[in-house]
Amino acid sequence: MRRPLRRVTLELFVVIALKIALLLLIWWLLFAPHPKPDTRPAAIARRLAPAAPTPPAGHP
Repeated sequence: MRRPLRRVTLELFVVIALKIALLLLIWWLLFAPHPKPDTRPAAIARRLAPAAPTPPAGHP
């Protein structure tokens, strides 16, 4: 009676390990190559700052 339960448990752990490995591979291929955004306070302030006003093109 113990042998089938042991085999099912082993198969379950193998399936879970393969799923984790597949998810890690997908993450590594799709998300890891992208550069991380600059999160320094100065960079955030520059991104959130209002745009400089531009002079109208039709008036000299």
